[in-house]
Amino acid sequence: MPDHTPPSHPARPVGDAAPLTVEDIRAAHKLLSGVARATALESSRYLSGLVGAPVHLKCENLQRTGSFKIRGAYVRIAGLTAAERAAGVVAASAGNHAQGVALAASLLGVRSTVFMPVGAPLPKVAATRDYGAEVRLHGQVVDETLAAAQEYAHRTGAVFLHPFDHRDIIAGQGTVGLEILEQCPEVRTIVVGVGGGGLAAGVAVAVKELRPDVKVIGVQAAGAACYPPSLAAGHPVAVEGLSTMADGIKVGRPGDVPFRIVEELVDEVRTVSEDALAGALLICLERAKLVVEPAGASPVAALLAEPGAFEGPVVAVLSGGNVDPLLMQRILRHGMAASGRYLSLRLRLTDRPGALATLLGVLTEVDANVLDVGHVRTGPRLGLTEVEVELHLETSGPEHCAEVTAALRGAGYRVAESE
Repeated sequence: MPDHTPPSHPARPVGDAAPLTVEDIRAAHKLLSGVARATALESSRYLSGLVGAPVHLKCENLQRTGSFKIRGAYVRIAGLTAAERAAGVVAASAGNHAQGVALAASLLGVRSTVFMPVGAPLPKVAATRDYGAEVRLHGQVVDETLAAAQEYAHRTGAVFLHPFDHRDIIAGQGTVGLEILEQCPEVRTIVVGVGGGGLAAGVAVAVKELRPDVKVIGVQAAGAACYPPSLAAGHPVAVEGLSTMADGIKVGRPGDVPFRIVEELVDEVRTVSEDALAGALLICLERAKLVVEPAGASPVAALLAEPGAFEGPVVAVLSGGNVDPLLMQRILRHGMAASGRYLSLRLRLTDRPGALATLLGVLTEVDANVLDVGHVRTGPRLGLTEVEVELHLETSGPEHCAEVTAALRGAGYRVAESE
């Protein structure tokens, strides 16, 4: 069993101004022994074929609590004074940080309160409670939840645990980088998802001090990309109107502490589309047999979007696997559509017995799987003897879609794709 007594930390300047070093991350790694798993590094033959070099997946989706967040949360709480521990800790999160704080606090015997949005997925709320936290549902968006947690900290004296903007949090996350260098010493490029920047900053410190030749590339969702404008401005910039399925990296402003590190050490920050994220999640599930949340799949999305841009061997960090089953279902449908494996068509038939059976016979000949059929019998565009049919088909990919459409047109049908 790990020793959960508080470590002795040297005095630090106010505001976490002391530069973070690889020695700090090594100390965090030692502290996390027996607490966080040294997660597996799995090779991906499919991605290696695309990139033209070995690609490995760092499986933090299989970490305790389902993400890397336990690392930073544990190091942060372990560094509190006895008085701070006695006051308890408080956090605000829609998922991964909540669970990481809850488990870390329980292991260290510290009372934790976690504020979550009212609409947070029920499995994540239940898991946070099961890990030992008192959960309070407040606000419709994370900003409201964050404000409630900070007010609670001010009122009660509990220590507020920021999800990424603290030196100890970044040190804990940086242990992922140490493990990658141990598991894949020949690595040339590490790709990691970026929200507020804690994980990317920690990995960059660990890697660049030991292997400055290794590139560290960050990835953000295009609909929630606060780092590109911030890096261009030279300071953290808040962006509004965030819209992405990748809630784990849906952050409107970089953290002050990680931003300084990312600006100095991370080689590049890329953005990926929603289609790429959905496709990456599908690839992880089908090819690697791994359940990964959209934020965790963002490095894979970057590889899929431009495979020739990464020098190998490559390690893609799958940062988390906590995804609501209903959301997973929707994302998988979206991913299949984006990869050309769903086809929706509209065409007209003569309204007579056997017409639909004839149409389905054509689809059978080209091995298209019919998911749904809709009929419209009346409308201003239809003749008296016409019926419009909408088909939703499952195919094996874009070439099969073209084959299906060509077969229908060859059989005399006027085909239009549904919007």
